[in-house]
Amino acid sequence: MKKLNDIIGKIEKIDRSLEDEVQKRLDNLTKPKGSLGRLEDIAKQIVLITENKNPVMEKKVIFTMAGDHGVVEEGVSCFPQEVTIQMVHNFIKGGAGINVLARHIGAKVVVVDMGVKGNLEIKDSRFKDKKICHGTKNFTKGKAMTKKEAIMAIEAGIDAFEEEFTDGIDIVGTGDMGIGNTTPSSAITSVITGMPVEDTVGRGTGIDDKTFLRKMGVIKKAIAINEPDPDDPIDVLSKIGGFEIGGLAGVILAACSYKIPVVIDGFISGASALIAYKLCPRIKDYLFAGHCSFEKGHRVILNYIGLSPILDLNMRLGEGTGASLAMGVIEASCKILTQMATFDDARVSKKL
Repeated sequence: MKKLNDIIGKIEKIDRSLEDEVQKRLDNLTKPKGSLGRLEDIAKQIVLITENKNPVMEKKVIFTMAGDHGVVEEGVSCFPQEVTIQMVHNFIKGGAGINVLARHIGAKVVVVDMGVKGNLEIKDSRFKDKKICHGTKNFTKGKAMTKKEAIMAIEAGIDAFEEEFTDGIDIVGTGDMGIGNTTPSSAITSVITGMPVEDTVGRGTGIDDKTFLRKMGVIKKAIAINEPDPDDPIDVLSKIGGFEIGGLAGVILAACSYKIPVVIDGFISGASALIAYKLCPRIKDYLFAGHCSFEKGHRVILNYIGLSPILDLNMRLGEGTGASLAMGVIEASCKILTQMATFDDARVSKKL
């Protein structure tokens, strides 16, 4: 656990010494004060995170982490488990939703096998093999993984980030792939936030009423059997989590330790952010909620951490799609700050 503790130790409280200077520049741009709303707030937050008064968001990286879940055998999804491994190949071929949206904003998609059921022999610089195990165990029958495996998953996410960071990263997005992974995400959300399962479970990939009721019962059973400690995020992850959820928590923590802004995607990424936040609450000011998922548990997560989504488009695909769209907005906010003229520059009369 040394690597995890070292990373957490490097995460600093945001230095707000540049705040007044940035606000003064924003107020002197050729527009009514505050008229660009949250774009101005976002730009200021980016400066405070990066400690750079002229931030550039050129090197965008989205980590799409994949893992399978033993709980799928309980019939909680309308898609078969083999879709996970099939979609990993689709990501590498560039045919998934995240690939389209990442190309649109000029982002790199890094695909990480955290615990896919099956062997992935992919030779591609955009693919990382960090497999902990061939999927988690069915958590209605005991722990999803061991505590050691939970720590390994988080530290594998840290490794994945640091390997990419050698080539430079300006902003990070999180994404996921894993049939059945809204089930552990709902369980994690309920345990950590204290909200009832009824308020955190959704339809996932579009399950019918019968499957939805089964899914709710499965989550309640898993929590009752495993009794995860809400104040111990490693315990929660090991008992009712997923390998990709742990890996994304590691990416989030690592990025924050290097003062890199992190854009959280949807519900599964939100569950990862919950784990990371419980490990180190200081990360909050480094995070952007890319969007609010149609999965109702995601709103519970955002409220608990205290994040306001940049977009709300009724999306629930995952993969990093919402994060990628929000990255475009964040980049635009930085360009407003750095490229827009001030009243003095443009020789425009100020408000009387």
